[in-house]
Parts: sequence; C-alpha cells; structure tokens
Amino acid sequence: MSVAGTSASASAGEILALVRSGRARTRRDVQEITGLSRSTLALRMSQLINAGYVREVGQAAGSTGRPAKILSFDEARQLVLAVDLGATHANLAIVDAGGQIIAQAHAELRIEVAPDETLRMLAKRLGELLARAGRGISEVVGVGVGIPAPVRFATQRPNNPPLMPSWHDFPVGETLRSLLGVPVFVDNDANLMGLGETRERYPDAPSLLFVKIGTGIGAGVILHGEPERGIAGGAGDIGHIRLPDAHHRCTCGASGCLATEASGGAIARMLRDEGRDVLSATEVSRLVGEGDPRAIALTERAGHLLGDVLATSVALLNPSVLVLGGAMSAHGTTLLEAARERIYERTVPLATRELFIASSSLGADAAIQGARHLVIDQTFSADAVDSRLELVG
Repeated sequence: MSVAGTSASASAGEILALVRSGRARTRRDVQEITGLSRSTLALRMSQLINAGYVREVGQAAGSTGRPAKILSFDEARQLVLAVDLGATHANLAIVDAGGQIIAQAHAELRIEVAPDETLRMLAKRLGELLARAGRGISEVVGVGVGIPAPVRFATQRPNNPPLMPSWHDFPVGETLRSLLGVPVFVDNDANLMGLGETRERYPDAPSLLFVKIGTGIGAGVILHGEPERGIAGGAGDIGHIRLPDAHHRCTCGASGCLATEASGGAIARMLRDEGRDVLSATEVSRLVGEGDPRAIALTERAGHLLGDVLATSVALLNPSVLVLGGAMSAHGTTLLEAARERIYERTVPLATRELFIASSSLGADAAIQGARHLVIDQTFSADAVDSRLELVG
C-alpha cells in the first residue's frame, strides 16, 4: 500500500493511508509526517471519523502531557462480500476489513451456464447471506470476485477463458454492480489466493508463487505484495503449457496441456476411464486422504509433471515462497512432495536454497481473504476515499 501525500496539503485519504500503513498512530504522528496545521488536521480527522473510517481508541504508551489517543482504521465497520467462483461451485462470504469472516455459504453451479444467469444467482445468494447475518448492503464497501480465468483487470472482464468460453469479455463487474449496487472487483482466482496467502501468512515475502490445482491448474504471481497480472491478464496461466508425449485434448483447443495430465480434473478422468465413479478434483483429493493406492499413484505422477513445469517457473522468478493450493492440496502431502522432489531435481541450488515450499495455510479461505484485500486496497486508496468524502461534503 503506497502513501502518496506527506506534505502540508495531505488529503484525508492520504492521512487514512498513513493510519492503515501503521506509519501514523496518533494525530501528532500525522502532523509530524505531513506538516498539516492543527486546524486543517482537525478538519481532515473529523471527515474520516464521521465517515466511519477512523476511530480513536486507548492511549499511546509513553506519551507526555495530554494523553494522545491511538488512531485506528475502523475495520469492523467495513464489510466486503467475497466470491470464489469455481467450475462446479462457489464459496461466498461476508468478511470485515480486518479479515473476520462473519458468514459463509456454498453454492453449487455449472460454469458452462450463461454468465448472466450465474451472476443473478450469485447476487441472490449474497443477498440471502447478508439477511441471514442480519447485515445490509448499505454496510458493504465492495465485492471481490475470483474466477478461474484470465481477467483484463482494467475492464474487469474475462479474457479468452478456456474453462468458461461463454464468459469471454462478459461484463462481470458491471453486471454484479448493477445487481448489488456496490463496487465490484474481479480477478483471476489464483491471483486472489496468492494475494491472500501473501498478506495473511507471508507479508515479508518479496515474491510468492501460488499454484492452484483443482479442476484445472493456474498460478498467481505476487511481487512485493501485489499481483503481477501480465499485459492481458494471462500471467501464471501455466495449465496450458504443453507437455511432451501428452495428447489429451484440452478445453483451450490444444492437446497435451499440463492441465490435461496433472489437474484434479485430469486424474478424475483417468479414474473414470478405469471404471471408477469419480467426478471431481475434490473426490480425487478425498480418495488420496483415505489412502486409495491408485489415486495416490496418479496424484504422485501429477506432482512430478507439475514439478517439471514449476522448475522452470522457479528458475525464472526465483521466488521466496511457493504455495500449492486448491482442491488437490486439501488432503495429504502427496502432490506437494512429488512436486518439490522434481523442482529440486530440475533446478540449480541457487534457485531453491532460500525457497520455502508449502501447502496453502488458508485452504478454502485463501481466495476469500484475497478478495477482501483486493476490495479494501481499491476502495480505500487515497483517491477513492477523497472522491467519496468530496461527494458527501
């Protein structure tokens, strides 16, 4: 989070950024950093307090003279609706700005259904979730949505998504905003998962690579705490890297993509071909957790194939943290251990000596927390705050 203004003309939004970043804990801190006069500072603080963005609590330790109250971003008053949209289901949540999950729900869906129909269903379910929690849409500052597709962040629209072709260039953000009446921000699900892991578990990591293995495979690249999306939203789309000697047809139209051999969806297909009644990545992961020998063997093979591709990613990015998440990481460490083994085999020690490899610590909530951070970053940037306060004033 950047803090723009530190001059005598610092705006209310810039002061809030100082408070949120921890650089300013009291009014005196703000005055010393910005050089604002007492009267101007009092006006700015009045705006922030009246808007419900800042509250003054407790007493600063070691303060002399008149006790200085501590400035705090009022996290509990800022609610976010989070949506983690998958190929077969969606996780929905109400979460406050501090990360406290207030209510959650699960919705079954089919991603091939027309996007407008799916979004209307999600808007209805979010409304029901708010009602069940005794909260109102007026308390919501924004909605964060993760989808299993490349997203052009500037337009908030999916860009040629192989798993959900009918969603290409569909106005996801605009549609949900018209249905709910609050700002909506859309991003790739792996980006949100990576953002959630970085901010919540690895805040000091300069670079993190999050790999989601579920129905398909995708990665989120997080550099210095922010997603690196690429020019067209396709950064991290490793599921469509071609493998040698692989021939299964992929949803993207090509043959031999990593996702056709190493995803949970691919393993489910292989088990069905052997006469097993396995329909999803979630079921494959459950079988691995239960010790099913064939599911374990296929998952180990998938981990090796994944590790082959990730070795190149690790050599290219030299990340400090590599996290595996998604449905296939929910039970056991078979996939993780196989991928780690191949990464270490295929890269030089320089690339892995300081690399930490782990399964997601947030699990199914990784995208929920990432969506929360995305919304708060966007809606509480200095410019966004100043625009809202100007409208109110």
